Amino acid sequence: MAEAGFTSRNVEIGGLNFHYTDWGGDGLPLLMLHGLTGHARTWDHTAASLSEQYRVVALDQRGHGDSEWAPQYGLAPMAQDVLGFLDALELAEVTLMGLSMGGLVSFVFAAAHPERVTRMVIMDIGPEIAAAGATNVANSLAANDVFGSEDEAFAQARAANPRPTDATLRHRVSHNLRPLPDGTLTFKYDKALRSPGALFDHTQDELWAAWRAVSCPVLLVRGDDSDVLATETAQRMLAENPRASFASIPDCGHSITLESPHGLLEVVSPWLAAAEAGQAAPA
Repeated sequence: MAEAGFTSRNVEIGGLNFHYTDWGGDGLPLLMLHGLTGHARTWDHTAASLSEQYRVVALDQRGHGDSEWAPQYGLAPMAQDVLGFLDALELAEVTLMGLSMGGLVSFVFAAAHPERVTRMVIMDIGPEIAAAGATNVANSLAANDVFGSEDEAFAQARAANPRPTDATLRHRVSHNLRPLPDGTLTFKYDKALRSPGALFDHTQDELWAAWRAVSCPVLLVRGDDSDVLATETAQRMLAENPRASFASIPDCGHSITLESPHGLLEVVSPWLAAAEAGQAAPA
């Protein structure tokens, strides 16, 4: 199904059905991976802009969006999904762009399969999560998840985050809702993802080892006001991987695609162009 510049597609990976948006194009492949409780449509603005230069695809990861719920979650199976996805689409190499959970999946995958990743953008996440951010994520997961209308869901999202424009926030909310039998609405993502142990199947030390093992050029992007990626963690990430460059986005918290899609493009576009040309990353 074609919509707003992309085609909505499905593919089976490891016995699960996955949905993704395919923006077409003849450029180098660029795979976008959303954060926890997100979905592929959160990338629409970024994908539309970058699809002029790249063949952009955005995946609904297992248990999210319009992809199938799974019996198991975690960074390891999600990284395995990425491998299956690339194989299914016959993509030998890819640029990875991952936000939050998607960033963890990206560098875990890149560490295990360096031959499949040419470059990578990691957005507001690292091997360690700041305590304030972990608390806020837990509170968000525990919030009301049944709504009488889309407007009610939008109002809750707005109360939680004043930064996004109305249009951007409504876009994220509307594509993350599904109807219940009684006519109310709830989120698309699997409630099993709310379990503290559902996602983190790697220790902190294992995540640091994976980060150090990344051998492709990587851009680490941080929202200046992030409560998830501490400045100290970002500095350590740069110190422990010489392939990493850094960019920050002003007046932006953790949810970069939601809060500052224009700011994201301003830092990502020139870095991707320079990396593709084999040049030093822009200052």
